[in-house]
Amino acid sequence: MVQEGTALGHRVSRSGIEVDKVKVEAVEKLPPPISVKGVRSFLGHAGFYRCFIKDFSKIATPLCRLLEKDVTFKFDDACLKAFEELKKKLVVATIIAAPDWSLPFELMCDASDQAIRAVLG
Repeated sequence: MVQEGTALGHRVSRSGIEVDKVKVEAVEKLPPPISVKGVRSFLGHAGFYRCFIKDFSKIATPLCRLLEKDVTFKFDDACLKAFEELKKKLVVATIIAAPDWSLPFELMCDASDQAIRAVLG
Protein backbone atom coordinates (compact mmCIF):
# COMPACT_ATOMS: atom_id res chain seq x y z
CA MET A 1 0.00 0.00 0.00
CA VAL A 2 1.17 3.55 -0.69
CA GLN A 3 2.49 5.31 2.43
CA GLU A 4 2.14 8.87 1.10
CA GLY A 5 1.20 10.72 -2.06
CA THR A 6 0.03 13.95 -3.62
CA ALA A 7 -3.64 14.74 -4.20
CA LEU A 8 -4.99 18.10 -5.38
CA GLY A 9 -1.69 19.80 -4.59
CA HIS A 10 -1.53 18.42 -1.04
CA ARG A 11 0.78 15.85 0.54
CA VAL A 12 -1.27 13.08 2.12
CA SER A 13 0.54 10.80 4.53
CA ARG A 14 0.17 8.95 7.79
CA SER A 15 0.88 12.20 9.66
CA GLY A 16 -2.03 14.00 7.95
CA ILE A 17 -2.73 16.40 5.10
CA GLU A 18 -0.39 19.28 4.38
CA VAL A 19 0.11 21.73 1.55
CA ASP A 20 2.76 20.67 -0.98
CA LYS A 21 5.82 22.88 -0.31
CA VAL A 22 6.61 23.15 -4.04
CA LYS A 23 3.21 24.76 -4.68
CA VAL A 24 3.68 27.14 -1.74
CA GLU A 25 7.08 28.28 -3.01
CA ALA A 26 5.68 28.83 -6.51
CA VAL A 27 2.90 31.09 -5.17
CA GLU A 28 5.28 32.96 -2.84
CA LYS A 29 7.62 33.80 -5.73
CA LEU A 30 4.84 34.88 -8.08
CA PRO A 31 5.52 38.43 -9.36
CA PRO A 32 2.69 40.99 -9.64
CA PRO A 33 0.85 40.77 -12.98
CA ILE A 34 1.78 43.33 -15.63
CA SER A 35 -1.17 42.85 -17.97
CA VAL A 36 -4.90 42.11 -18.04
CA LYS A 37 -4.08 38.54 -19.07
CA GLY A 38 -1.84 38.15 -15.98
CA VAL A 39 -4.54 39.51 -13.65
CA ARG A 40 -7.14 37.23 -15.23
CA SER A 41 -4.83 34.23 -14.83
CA PHE A 42 -4.05 35.00 -11.18
CA LEU A 43 -7.70 35.59 -10.28
CA GLY A 44 -8.65 32.36 -12.04
CA HIS A 45 -6.15 30.42 -9.95
CA ALA A 46 -7.07 32.18 -6.70
CA GLY A 47 -10.78 31.91 -7.51
CA PHE A 48 -10.50 28.11 -7.42
CA TYR A 49 -9.91 28.47 -3.65
CA ARG A 50 -12.29 31.41 -3.11
CA CYS A 51 -14.62 29.48 -0.78
CA PHE A 52 -11.68 28.92 1.58
CA ILE A 53 -10.60 32.60 1.65
CA LYS A 54 -12.71 34.84 3.85
CA ASP A 55 -13.86 38.05 2.10
CA PHE A 56 -12.34 36.97 -1.22
CA SER A 57 -14.58 39.31 -3.22
CA LYS A 58 -13.72 42.33 -1.08
CA ILE A 59 -10.00 41.63 -1.27
CA ALA A 60 -10.03 41.01 -5.05
CA THR A 61 -12.12 44.09 -5.95
CA PRO A 62 -9.18 46.31 -7.05
CA LEU A 63 -7.90 43.51 -9.29
CA CYS A 64 -11.37 42.84 -10.73
CA ARG A 65 -11.74 46.52 -11.64
CA LEU A 66 -8.73 46.13 -13.93
CA LEU A 67 -10.73 43.61 -15.96
CA GLU A 68 -13.64 45.95 -16.66
CA LYS A 69 -14.29 47.02 -20.23
CA ASP A 70 -12.75 50.31 -21.43
CA VAL A 71 -10.57 50.70 -18.31
CA THR A 72 -6.90 51.66 -18.61
CA PHE A 73 -4.63 49.08 -17.01
CA LYS A 74 -3.05 50.82 -14.02
CA PHE A 75 -1.67 48.45 -11.39
CA ASP A 76 -1.61 50.86 -8.43
CA ASP A 77 -0.92 50.40 -4.70
CA ALA A 78 -4.45 49.12 -3.99
CA CYS A 79 -4.00 46.41 -6.63
CA LEU A 80 -0.59 45.47 -5.26
CA LYS A 81 -1.99 45.25 -1.74
CA ALA A 82 -4.87 43.02 -2.94
CA PHE A 83 -2.45 40.82 -4.91
CA GLU A 84 -0.11 40.37 -1.93
CA GLU A 85 -2.97 39.67 0.48
CA LEU A 86 -4.47 37.02 -1.80
CA LYS A 87 -1.04 35.47 -2.27
CA LYS A 88 -0.57 35.33 1.49
CA LYS A 89 -3.97 33.74 2.03
CA LEU A 90 -3.33 31.16 -0.68
CA VAL A 91 -0.11 30.12 1.08
CA VAL A 92 -1.38 30.21 4.66
CA ALA A 93 -5.02 29.16 4.35
CA THR A 94 -5.92 25.59 5.22
CA ILE A 95 -7.50 24.34 2.03
CA ILE A 96 -8.06 20.73 3.08
CA ALA A 97 -8.36 19.76 6.73
CA ALA A 98 -8.70 16.28 8.14
CA PRO A 99 -11.98 15.73 9.99
CA ASP A 100 -12.22 15.19 13.73
CA TRP A 101 -13.26 11.55 13.78
CA SER A 102 -14.46 11.77 17.40
CA LEU A 103 -17.37 14.04 16.35
CA PRO A 104 -20.58 12.78 14.73
CA PHE A 105 -21.12 13.29 10.97
CA GLU A 106 -24.22 14.04 8.96
CA LEU A 107 -24.53 12.85 5.37
CA MET A 108 -26.85 15.02 3.26
CA CYS A 109 -27.91 13.60 -0.12
CA ASP A 110 -29.77 15.03 -3.09
CA ALA A 111 -30.64 13.43 -6.42
CA SER A 112 -32.31 14.38 -9.68
CA ASP A 113 -32.68 12.80 -13.11
CA GLN A 114 -29.22 14.09 -14.05
CA ALA A 115 -27.02 14.06 -10.94
CA ILE A 116 -26.48 12.73 -7.44
CA ARG A 117 -24.78 14.82 -4.77
CA ALA A 118 -23.70 14.04 -1.22
CA VAL A 119 -22.19 16.38 1.35
CA LEU A 120 -20.50 15.21 4.51
CA GLY A 121 -21.07 17.72 7.30
